[in-house]
Amino acid sequence: MREKPLRIGVFGLFGAGNSGNDGSLEAVLDHLRAAHPDAVVDAMCGGPETVATRYGVPATRLNWYRGEYRTASRASAIAAKALGKLVDVFRTAAWVRRHDAVIVPGTGVLETTLPLRPWGFPYSLFLLCLTGRLFGTRVALVSVGAGAIGVRPTRVLTRWSTRLAAYRSYRDDQSRDAMRAMGVNTARDEVYADLVFALPGPSASEPVETRGPVCVGVMDFHGSNDERDVAEEIHRRYLDGTTRFVRALVEEGRPVRLLTGDELDRPVAAAIVDAVGSPLVTVAEAASLADLMKETASADTVVATRYHNLVCALKVGTPTLALSYSGKSDALMAEMGMGAYCHPAREADADRLLEQFRELERRSGPVRRTLCERNLVVARRVEDQFAALTTALFPATDHAHALREAP
Repeated sequence: MREKPLRIGVFGLFGAGNSGNDGSLEAVLDHLRAAHPDAVVDAMCGGPETVATRYGVPATRLNWYRGEYRTASRASAIAAKALGKLVDVFRTAAWVRRHDAVIVPGTGVLETTLPLRPWGFPYSLFLLCLTGRLFGTRVALVSVGAGAIGVRPTRVLTRWSTRLAAYRSYRDDQSRDAMRAMGVNTARDEVYADLVFALPGPSASEPVETRGPVCVGVMDFHGSNDERDVAEEIHRRYLDGTTRFVRALVEEGRPVRLLTGDELDRPVAAAIVDAVGSPLVTVAEAASLADLMKETASADTVVATRYHNLVCALKVGTPTLALSYSGKSDALMAEMGMGAYCHPAREADADRLLEQFRELERRSGPVRRTLCERNLVVARRVEDQFAALTTALFPATDHAHALREAP
């Protein structure tokens, strides 16, 4: 029996307005509270005030410089940001050495499918893994997403972060393959599933005879980190195609609920509402993945872009079409038996999208049965992930306790 409780940290961009990141945090916190109820847990994250209030754990700001994720144009801002990088070395080291283990739960921490600067989160993750190795604190990258990285500094930082971590697992095969291609030995790394599948779904509601809405998940999409030169063109095509698709649904008398997954997506939803100009189009005020699951569970069909909008819709068993912006969406849809229902977000074609949408609605019954079966398989894989994490990170005595207490 341990004389002192386990000291466990969670690390990531939580509390900063992205519901997918927060959902991954929530899944790990639920597990820790069930399996290790005596553990002392705190966070180092992007939005410490939100995390402390919403999840009841002490939280420390990820970066010393509060303007870390704003573009620095003035000399004073550039100097402050540079100073912050140095200060963060000591802040991260001091935080890491207080813990027995630090968990980086889920999310795409090893990918650049969206614009990302190397000295932002990739640098923070590298500091975490390096200081963890120096101080003997085991750092675990748990069911994370990864992808091919073109920018050399980001690729180097990501590769070394992964090598220095004490434990690694991935949410899909393509993530593990990407890290192997970048020179990381993945022979002992396992693939499980996205941690959000561990979250409880909404309570079942009574069936209704009237048709439900179509949920359309939108995104402030400008392409990947390697597409900055054509970002505005990509965004224009995506917004135009999505708007024309929503307008076509409204012309058929279908109510449409626009979903977001990040605070950055709200202007996109507002632009579509203004362009279509119909009371049939409304924007859901979904502040969490639980809210998104409720919205998608009440829909007839979901068409979504953000990865965790897709996860929520698939988890509740609603027929779903992906406006896919990266391979992770394609992999998720294939895993859930929905590989035929992907449409490229970069080339959003309203006519083709409508064809796929109508085909999906015609096959609604079989699709719902497929999703029910696949969800049982995925839920078991997440349980296996948490069991493996306990074995890898925590002492044998605590492991035995976890096996007795875990649901």
